[in-house]
Amino acid sequence: MAEASLAFDTLRSLLSERHSCRAFLPAPLAREQIERVLDAAQRTASWCNAQPWQVYIAGGPRLERLRTALLAAASDVPAPDLSWPRAYNGIYRERRRECAMGLYAAVGIAEGDRVASARQASENFRLFGAPHLAIVTADEALGTYGAIDCGAYVANFLTAAQALGVAAIPQAAVAAHPAVLRAHLDIPQERRIVCGISFGMADASHPANSFRTARAPASDCVVWVGEGDEGGG
Repeated sequence: MAEASLAFDTLRSLLSERHSCRAFLPAPLAREQIERVLDAAQRTASWCNAQPWQVYIAGGPRLERLRTALLAAASDVPAPDLSWPRAYNGIYRERRRECAMGLYAAVGIAEGDRVASARQASENFRLFGAPHLAIVTADEALGTYGAIDCGAYVANFLTAAQALGVAAIPQAAVAAHPAVLRAHLDIPQERRIVCGISFGMADASHPANSFRTARAPASDCVVWVGEGDEGGG
């Protein structure tokens, strides 16, 4: 029991301390360090153990060319492989707005300053200065559940990175322009681009990295059915 409790406490600590890094130091990571993250994330559970993710990792001059191309395409109409949310309603809209306002406050953007907020949004396409980018893709034939498995992979990648002191941020924004990604990273058409993960070492001095999002209590997101009812379910 003591060992199980220690393992749980370690996991809970990693999940609590992890945050989306929005400013990176330019120095690249050692290949061995990246491979350790990848090896851990590869243990992700998937439907029928299909392991549908294929991950394209860019760095160095190739990433710099991609960064330039993404910035140039930032104002183009998004055309993601996977449909984006149709709407953020109710509490989801509130949480989204709270996230944006918290970030803007951290970097000194006044509410309503659209020029400054657009400039901050463009940082997504600069990859926040990260020295590495992972593009997570799924086999097109696996449909929605292939993408769900990739989401689990992303979560485990982020947790493994946190365990090694590596900063990261999952990014749907870069998936807005799949043609750019395919052209620069040789991604086949049959691979559906799920999202990107920018990663490296955090620039701890940057105000964007002082910002943290909150989490709702589990009770807000869980419906107990039959469990604990008097007289049984």
